[in-house]
Amino acid sequence: MCIALIGGMGRLDKHYLDEAGKVGITLRIFNKSKVNIGAKLKHADALVIFTNKVSHKVKREAMQAAKANAIPVFMHHSCGVCTLRDCLNCLIIINSQL
Repeated sequence: MCIALIGGMGRLDKHYLDEAGKVGITLRIFNKSKVNIGAKLKHADALVIFTNKVSHKVKREAMQAAKANAIPVFMHHSCGVCTLRDCLNCLIIINSQL
């Protein structure tokens, strides 16, 4: 399972990757504005958006890509490692029920 993380703090990237690795999830982090982010997100299984650390433009592009490719989106205001851990655990539960 490949999850795209939009936003977050750059200094926590290693911790985000460690948490995802613990549960066997590949995590792609986009915490800086990228050109054509929508094209880079279309192969993700889900998006996690930390809304307090992302620009409106990037959030809008991510939401458009998710809608066009039927990708589930999880938005959280907090950008801590615990928030990501909780979100990943929810994704694992949802995925196991499918």
